[in-house]
Amino acid sequence: MLGRLRVGAVDGPLELAVAEDGRGGRHLLLAHGFTGAKEDFTAHLGTFAAAGWHAVAPDLRGHGASDAPDDEGAYDLALLAGDLLALADALGWESFVLLGHSMGGMVAQVAALAAPERLEALILMDTGPGPVLVDRHLADLSVDVVRSGGMALLGEVVSSLPDGSPLDTTAARRLRQTCASPLGGDDFEASWAAFGDAKLHAASPAMYAAMVPAMLDQVDRSEALAGLVVPTLVLVGEHDALFLDDSRRLAAAVPDARLEIIGGAGHNPQHEAPEAWARVLLGFLADVARPAPTAGGDR
Repeated sequence: MLGRLRVGAVDGPLELAVAEDGRGGRHLLLAHGFTGAKEDFTAHLGTFAAAGWHAVAPDLRGHGASDAPDDEGAYDLALLAGDLLALADALGWESFVLLGHSMGGMVAQVAALAAPERLEALILMDTGPGPVLVDRHLADLSVDVVRSGGMALLGEVVSSLPDGSPLDTTAARRLRQTCASPLGGDDFEASWAAFGDAKLHAASPAMYAAMVPAMLDQVDRSEALAGLVVPTLVLVGEHDALFLDDSRRLAAAVPDARLEIIGGAGHNPQHEAPEAWARVLLGFLADVARPAPTAGGDR
């Protein structure tokens, strides 16, 4: 089911577009990555619902169909973390399991450190505890491109790069040859290209320009995470060179965290190895799930 929810964000109310499935007292919130969208998880919401979870995947602010302030000052990791907590409030959830992918995993860490009492468990997927180690010159250049020509121009520039994205792994290339994206279609390559373009073009230029330096200049949270007492799963695709070592650092930082490396997957294991990814998540969720209430006011 698709919808929109008005949330009381830290800097004022805003509306977030959400996809959800399931009902009951077990709550799972899934936060996508940079220039991603709720559609990165919609294919799996029914699986979680069948296992007894009320699963909700939002478009983060500045992404997809959610509100997108024009001011670059309206975007940072703390504000996005506040949005997730406010969304849980709007859903009537006192506590929940939080999954964050890539940038969403960084946001999830900030949310967990700010309000650990709200989390029943934390799932950090293909992400890291500190600054993202990419070519700073190219990153700054991409911000200049977006400020001058918007997301469409950025898409043209990225597609012309000879080496492509650092997240374009062998797993991603295999995926594009073997099945369609969530958009469907018989031409698999075209389907994934259209899916990526749709998410990129729906992203806010102000969000992009603000969040690139926010991710590259963020403080390392390893020391702070050492004090986090929340059941934590860290999972990463074996071919995700950008975040494989960072995922190991995350698992070492969080007390008693479980590390799972998804074979045959890159940066997007929910797409590239969906059965293995879902199996790992459902196993972890079964271990940490609180008994569902027999009655209550869950949405």
